[in-house]
Amino acid sequence: MAEALRLIGFKHSVYTWIVRLALHEMGMAAEYVEANPFAEPPDAVLSEHTPLRRVPVLQHGDFRLTETAAILRYLDALSARPSLQPSEPKARAQMAQVIGLVDADVYPVLIRQVFSAGYYAPAVMGAARDDSAVVAGIARAGPVLSVLEQIAGDGRQLNGQVMSLADLHFAPMMSYFVRVPEGNTMLASVPALSAWWRWMSLRDSLRMTDPLKNF
Repeated sequence: MAEALRLIGFKHSVYTWIVRLALHEMGMAAEYVEANPFAEPPDAVLSEHTPLRRVPVLQHGDFRLTETAAILRYLDALSARPSLQPSEPKARAQMAQVIGLVDADVYPVLIRQVFSAGYYAPAVMGAARDDSAVVAGIARAGPVLSVLEQIAGDGRQLNGQVMSLADLHFAPMMSYFVRVPEGNTMLASVPALSAWWRWMSLRDSLRMTDPLKNF
């Protein structure tokens, strides 16, 4: 790969973590540039690359790419290691399904609601924990965890044996979620996902790229 990769992200962003995890698993390196998507006025570095003010952004020469799912597929295509996208049609479809569920249903509830109110605010920001937001988020988390439990139980994806892009996309969010005691308790109610998480949480790549390991 002649041209170097450049990753623009926010240090605590779960989506930035997903890309850093993928780079590690794929044996690839990228220059990292910190940008704040919440800055006012808008972060100049981030605004140069996307008017949407979202991280991460991957730059490869004069090619720029946003959206984490697209970035992971691009990195997988560049990687010299075996592809993390299954060739079997049902497994490949379920990989895409997991990624879609994570973006549409896991992130807004498990991260933006439960993790943000129950862990990030008190542990990182020094603010009060919002118990009502945590309780409301836990109540909303059941349906998506049920669907993901069914997928893990099928054994094609999230099986704790063969890694795909779905594992990389979901694992950082699960890691953040279980730092909230109520999230960890809820995980215990879904046995197939619990087994997957026991396997995934032991990977060196996840621990080494954890942006909150010092909190």
